[in-house]
Amino acid sequence: MDAPTYVLEFEKPLRDLTKQLDELRQQSIETNVDLATEIHAIEGKIEATRRDIYSGLTPWQKVQIARHPKRPYALDYIRAICTDFQELHGDRQFKDDQALIGGTAFFDGEAVMIVAQQKGRDPKERVARNFGMPQPEGYRKALRLMRLAEKFGLPVLTFVDTPGAFPGIESEARHVSEAIAVNLREMAMLRTPTISVVVGEGGSGGALGIGVTDRVLIFENSYYSVISPEGCAAILWKDSAAAPKAADALKLSADHLEKLGVVDEVIAEPSGGAHNDPAQAAGALKYALHKHLNDLRGLDVEKLLDTRYERYRHLGVYEEAGAVRS
Repeated sequence: MDAPTYVLEFEKPLRDLTKQLDELRQQSIETNVDLATEIHAIEGKIEATRRDIYSGLTPWQKVQIARHPKRPYALDYIRAICTDFQELHGDRQFKDDQALIGGTAFFDGEAVMIVAQQKGRDPKERVARNFGMPQPEGYRKALRLMRLAEKFGLPVLTFVDTPGAFPGIESEARHVSEAIAVNLREMAMLRTPTISVVVGEGGSGGALGIGVTDRVLIFENSYYSVISPEGCAAILWKDSAAAPKAADALKLSADHLEKLGVVDEVIAEPSGGAHNDPAQAAGALKYALHKHLNDLRGLDVEKLLDTRYERYRHLGVYEEAGAVRS
């Protein structure tokens, strides 16, 4: 099914009602018969169905929305909320990874550094961008740009949207795990304000490689997880069809992540997802970034680093077992 007519399984009742509404309107035009009462009734049913569907989405359904082919990608948001984006290329070691982009831009009139994972919109671009799965050179490019931002005192805004880092042989041969690990260490010590936004998929270390920031924001229907639901299902249940069960167990949706303290703010989306009104979604993102950047700019560097350290130091819980007595 192509992107313009893409309908998720749980959205089919809404699609059927919309089709009925279109047919009624066409019938009214062709027969010159007033069907206003019937049209109004269908419109009311559509609105009620929409509220019913989107107010009770399961974690798995939110994962599906996060992967929607019409969902705005990082470049869509960058173009909507920033000006004069100047992309910078290459890691100065191997090559330029198009799955991970970055460069300078102006946000609210202030210079910032952008680092973002970018998926492709059509088959050719998807292949060129490796379906949004960065390789080691992508993470090394990201680190180069973040160090450049630190040198010139620019805040860093990162946009997370990846199913995970590329797991191919060539990626492993060039040490993708090491590249991500170095980013985790260096981002923890970066002497400039940093904010990351999960705009779609936040898959595993591939997402975390640009996500160790002062503030972590997430769109309402995005997800952030140590593993994809399908991968978790294949390991625990030996069946990828158990992905809905895995999605629930992983607590990967925005509301769960906020309760657990993994993210600092959930950005509301238009009804049905950001792809239904990209301009509204971009406006909400711009407001959230403006608010958090203003907060972070008010901190001196040492306070910024201490606060960042405390944020990650207190994530999660652990228990110490009592001494074993013989």
